[in-house]
Amino acid sequence: MKRMRRAGWWHAGVRDPESIGEHSLRVAQLAGLIAAEEGGDPARAAYLAIWHDSQEIRTGDLPHTARAHLDKPDARAITEAQTAQLPDAARDSVRDAVDEYESAETLEARCARDADKLEMLLQAVEYRDTGVRRVDGWIDSARKSLTTDTAQRIAEAAVTISPLHWRDR
Repeated sequence: MKRMRRAGWWHAGVRDPESIGEHSLRVAQLAGLIAAEEGGDPARAAYLAIWHDSQEIRTGDLPHTARAHLDKPDARAITEAQTAQLPDAARDSVRDAVDEYESAETLEARCARDADKLEMLLQAVEYRDTGVRRVDGWIDSARKSLTTDTAQRIAEAAVTISPLHWRDR
C-alpha cells in the first residue's frame, strides 16, 4: 500500500499523488479523533480505517471514472482471499474489521467512513492550495457524504481556512 498511488488524483492533474498507505494512515488518525469526539471507541475506529482500503493491494485504486464500467469490487471477498493464510485470530480480526466497516452499522464504522471522505477532502484542499484546479468535485462529494457532526465541522473549517495557514494557529 505504501507504493501504490491514489490513481483518482491523476484525473485532477496531480503528478505525484499520495500512496494508499499514506491515505490510510491519515484516515486512521482522523477516525480515532472523530470517534473520540462522537463518543465512540477511537482505537476501534482507527483499526477499521487501517483496513478500509487494504483490498486495493489486489485491485489498485479505482478512480470514480472507472466505476461506471466496472462492478464495485467485493471488499469482503477480497479480504477473505488476502487473509486465508493468516492464523485464525489475526484472520478473523481483519475480516471482522472489514465487515464492520462495509456494513457501516456501528458508530466506529461511521466515524471511519467519514474519516475516509474527510481525508479525501483535506487532500483535495491541500492540492488546491498548491495550484491543482480540478478538485472541487472531490470537495463537494466528500462534504455531502459526511454523517457525523465532528466530520462536518472539520470539513467546514478545512474549506474556509487554508491548510497552509494551519501551522500559524
